[in-house]
Amino acid sequence: MIKEFSRMDIHPNCWNEYGELKVVVVCSPSHLDVPDQQTAKDVQWEKAVKQKKARENHEEMIRAMEDAGVRVIDYSVHLSREELLLNEKLINRIFVRDLACVFGNTVLPGAAGTSMRRPEYFQSHRLFQQWFDRKTFRMEANNNLKALEYGDAMVLNKDAVFINSGIRTSIESIEALKESIFRAGFQEIGVIDLPRRPDTMHLDMNCNVAGENVFIGKSYLSYLPVQVVTENSFRYEMTGDFLERHGFEVEWTSEVKHTVADINFLNLDPETLLISTKANKSIFKNHATLRKKKLIEIDVDELENGGGGIRCMTLPLERV
Repeated sequence: MIKEFSRMDIHPNCWNEYGELKVVVVCSPSHLDVPDQQTAKDVQWEKAVKQKKARENHEEMIRAMEDAGVRVIDYSVHLSREELLLNEKLINRIFVRDLACVFGNTVLPGAAGTSMRRPEYFQSHRLFQQWFDRKTFRMEANNNLKALEYGDAMVLNKDAVFINSGIRTSIESIEALKESIFRAGFQEIGVIDLPRRPDTMHLDMNCNVAGENVFIGKSYLSYLPVQVVTENSFRYEMTGDFLERHGFEVEWTSEVKHTVADINFLNLDPETLLISTKANKSIFKNHATLRKKKLIEIDVDELENGGGGIRCMTLPLERV
């Protein structure tokens, strides 16, 4: 049973993607099955999903995080009964990463890139207003956002943020949000523009931070430029140069077989990754630092049929 937490119990703090995870938000799967492949295609999922199995997968993911000492909050149990009647029928509600992002000590809300997901954003943001004070959760920051889903954002370190302008995140929204990110304490925003395809829906389907100094990315990203935005200027760099300048050794890989399972992992602490049992582990064996990582494997196969993975289904609030 997930415990109730008051505002004072949660202290947002995320300055990177790899620190020890202390508090994370999740949401249990919908009560609705996606019964066949045609329905899955119509709702932009990869495959049909049986929610009974999906809930078993989700419970396993929660147990793995709690066993690692992480405090897990299922936001759906904090909704009113009226809100829950709708929320439990939203099939994408498990993908909480997109809803908001903690930049330093500031929580910034996102904006749904498709109308199907707007109710989740509306409900969760109202809840976050209860959890956090107005200085911490800046609800007004999304007033001018057209589409910004935080599967497209990574907090690299105390200096830099990496964001994709793609299918679900508009360049206009990044422009509207940048001042809030700078006020949160960051110096640079690296903006990349991935090709518009289903397997590039979000940035974290194509790359991920795998530790303090290691970044894994699909090989084609090395050919793409990044617009480096500061408060007063912008310039362009290649992706590898941008990441290396911020202290990351980049492991470019062409061994991604399953976009979600292979790339969409979660850092539990600097030495430990939570990964899918379907992940191609050879990706982690080709790098001296990655070979030393502790890999905790969990079965999220049914959940991944929805088109998202472990990172998509977790919203870190506190890292130390």
